[in-house]
Amino acid sequence: MNTVGLVVIGRNEGLRLERCLKSASLHVAKAVYVDSGSTDGSVAMARSMGVEVVELDTSVPFTAARARNAGLARLLEKTPHLGFVQFVDGDCEINPAWWGAAIARLIERPSLAVVCGRRRERFPEASPYNQLCDLEWNTPIGVASSSGGDFLCRVSAFQQVSGFNPTLIAGEEPELCFRLRQNGWGVERLDSEMTLHDAAMTHFNQWWRREKRSGYATASGVALHGRSPERFRVQQHRSNWVWGLLIPLLALIPLWWTHGASGFLLLFYPIQWLRIRRAAARTLDVPGPQLRLYANLLIVGKFPQVLGQIKYWLDRIFRRPQVLIEYKGAEASATSSTQITPAAPHVQTASVNAELPTPPAAKN
Repeated sequence: MNTVGLVVIGRNEGLRLERCLKSASLHVAKAVYVDSGSTDGSVAMARSMGVEVVELDTSVPFTAARARNAGLARLLEKTPHLGFVQFVDGDCEINPAWWGAAIARLIERPSLAVVCGRRRERFPEASPYNQLCDLEWNTPIGVASSSGGDFLCRVSAFQQVSGFNPTLIAGEEPELCFRLRQNGWGVERLDSEMTLHDAAMTHFNQWWRREKRSGYATASGVALHGRSPERFRVQQHRSNWVWGLLIPLLALIPLWWTHGASGFLLLFYPIQWLRIRRAAARTLDVPGPQLRLYANLLIVGKFPQVLGQIKYWLDRIFRRPQVLIEYKGAEASATSSTQITPAAPHVQTASVNAELPTPPAAKN
């Protein structure tokens, strides 16, 4: 039951996908690549490496959650007694040292569902946005509330909560980890190098779309679980509203009749900038210029994030189909036309993937 499988998702990743598959080939019993409409030969390349390929039905909207669920379903068809599954994005290369550390930790602690490690950016010097990604991924070691898209998961735990919610266009990993934790499972970040990621984010508009997607994910998480005792993502949701919309409106709208006095509210931004920089200096071992970059982009990021939140709630109110917000590659030059039906609110542990096999009794 300690057999390990691999699920890789991607679209038009090219050489990055090849590196990803090679980095895992000696460490897993079976690998599945789930392709979301690639046109660059990714499918043929993966098959030439002996990797099982799932080509998602293009008549059904693409989401990372749906792709990962489909990948594990196929993996379990081929390897039904799988104990653990490593999820990874096709633009990541897995560190050889990760496997031993991650598998040993899940074996050592049967109550753990998910372990993740340090994800690093392959080309942080390529842009300030790549640098920010590398800083964002440097999260604290130990008990965690969620992971990113790369993590090793206990299959029985994943099945117990019916896998990823396929209706989410972003933020599917924190939402999965929330449901796992609600069912008594643990999530932990190990002090171990895990993956090398190629963000390929070199333009401001890419970063802006990424932050907008983050805001959309925050709002969808609040709609699903915001009323839970944990108040899932509520604090982040409120922070985005305050810094991205409320303070600018209170400062600028009454400028004329307050004779400019309301503009002093904008001084909250440099104060907040100093707070962010000081907090980052205590937790991130990086030089001053990177700390300033981190604080700058976190402050500015509130504006696209609140736009993402506004978009989510408008989509929800007017029952509009959700549209993927992409930022990488040529497809990011325009918002994707992929559409899905908005998720219902306040779903805690409802079945979200009927294709997954019925799980055995979980031990935790």
